[in-house]
Amino acid sequence: MRRQVITGGAIVVISVASAAAYGIVQGKWFRSAHQVAAQVEESVNAAPGQKPEGGETASAWFAQGAATEPEPATAPAQTSTAVAQMAAPRPLPDRQAQAAPQPPKPAIACANPNAMGVSRVVEIDTTGGPGFGSQHFKSFDFLRDHEVALTFDDGPWPTTPLVLKALADQCLRATFFPIGKHATYHPDILKQVVAAGHTVGSHTWSHADLQAVMKKGGEAAATEEIEKGISAVHLMSGASLAPFFRFPDLRHPPEMISYLGSRNVASFSTDIDSFDFKIKKPEELTKSLIAKVIKNGKGIILMHDFQKATSIALPQILGELQKNGFKVVHMVPKGTLSTLPQYDEAVLKENKLPTMSDSKPTESVVRTISGQ
Repeated sequence: MRRQVITGGAIVVISVASAAAYGIVQGKWFRSAHQVAAQVEESVNAAPGQKPEGGETASAWFAQGAATEPEPATAPAQTSTAVAQMAAPRPLPDRQAQAAPQPPKPAIACANPNAMGVSRVVEIDTTGGPGFGSQHFKSFDFLRDHEVALTFDDGPWPTTPLVLKALADQCLRATFFPIGKHATYHPDILKQVVAAGHTVGSHTWSHADLQAVMKKGGEAAATEEIEKGISAVHLMSGASLAPFFRFPDLRHPPEMISYLGSRNVASFSTDIDSFDFKIKKPEELTKSLIAKVIKNGKGIILMHDFQKATSIALPQILGELQKNGFKVVHMVPKGTLSTLPQYDEAVLKENKLPTMSDSKPTESVVRTISGQ
């Protein structure tokens, strides 16, 4: 089988035969290379990046989806990325073609026989820092007609478990872009996101406008915002991060695009913006978003798990997507993102997080010496 490598891309597209071996994709063959080219509401008395007055409450009924996912990935740049596409195999005789096994559906435990489920899993090679989402990056259009990718910004927040439950009820996977500070406020909720098998990227430390940060403090200050966010999400989740990043307010200084490219981190814009930070009524949000999706026909959808209206509307949104024949694609990275030690230290210092080990069993630290 012949393989063709095209410099300048980021989506790894593999043949059906290879997909069957890895369990990554399902159903029909991927399209050709030129077709495949892949806020702020006071919902809980605070704005993104602002510390809450009280504690957090995670919903007790949160349903965790158990599954295995492909390994995460690394990132691309504005000027250099890479798409590897396996050339289609020579056509088989009709009998052989009919007998060819179909690749298995990604394993996602699901108790709902009528659930949407993930129709396709795509692995993204983030080498060089590619950009996705036609609002700002038009090189890689990997979604097919009536396919959407669900993304959520600004968590983790006490509204996030509602979002997780809605996704679990439909056996779906999404991509989350948490704020670093929010991760330090609600690490338990962030861990629920990870445990449910969703892809977790990052969204800066404090949701600062990086263009404004650049003007005031230069590249070093903007870099710190990015890297502290990455470190905080990693430290609080206790898991490896996807090299996926979304700029706050989608404002992306060219210098920071280049920086992310040097770190092999993909930048995500959007194809369809829900504007859920403006629309406060769940029913109006559903109507507005579904109309946009139907008009666009496909796309990466931007929502906010931080927004109360979104957390309430999501079950209806997903139901309308299913009703209108849309399928959900789950984006996973080819590799993972390593944090930088100096920013790990900065996060630990700023948040005065405990440095003592808590991994010892309780009985080895505390023992009864008197009484029953």
